[in-house]
Amino acid sequence: MNLLAVIGLSYLIGSIPNGLLIGKGLTGVDIRQFGSKNIGATNAFRVLGPWPALAVFVSDMLKGVAGVYLGSWLVGTPLAQLLGGIAAIAGHNWSVFLGFKGGRGVSTGLGVIAMLVPKVTLIIFLVWGVIVFTTRYVSLGSVVGAALLPVLVWLFREQTEYLYFSIIAALFVIIRHKANIERLLKGTELKIKAGSMGNAKKEK
Repeated sequence: MNLLAVIGLSYLIGSIPNGLLIGKGLTGVDIRQFGSKNIGATNAFRVLGPWPALAVFVSDMLKGVAGVYLGSWLVGTPLAQLLGGIAAIAGHNWSVFLGFKGGRGVSTGLGVIAMLVPKVTLIIFLVWGVIVFTTRYVSLGSVVGAALLPVLVWLFREQTEYLYFSIIAALFVIIRHKANIERLLKGTELKIKAGSMGNAKKEK
């Protein structure tokens, strides 16, 4: 029963659309109507600017932290922590509050792995940063980081359960980036540009 509570509560927490709430609360803007129309931190950066985007990133990351914490608190087993984390990512990606639509799971997934395998998180964040800085493609950094996650978990010889989780989490992120991958291959993917901060809200 407690395990079901972990999954259900983590999913509901993950479903909270922070990007939408922060955008409307701070500026009255529904970021689903502008830029990439995604509720995540990247689109918040394009549409709202850096500080609201940081708030979205941190709050989305905390959803993953909460999922792992609930598993630890209510059940206290590695399996419960993993299921709580997966449920939080699933809630973010397929939010019950948004008609089972949502973000791409990067920030929330980062919160989960930060709780479980912090050293892996640091490496992935550095790789993501280098890719985004050199290419201006956030989606490329996210997909590469996701693909790298299970490889690093395996190389660091973490618990087998963590390896299974990392594969599932990576698939969640990559599947949600399918359209981005297609645009990257076509050369039409949106880039992050310093000069565009806060200006994307003028464009649909």
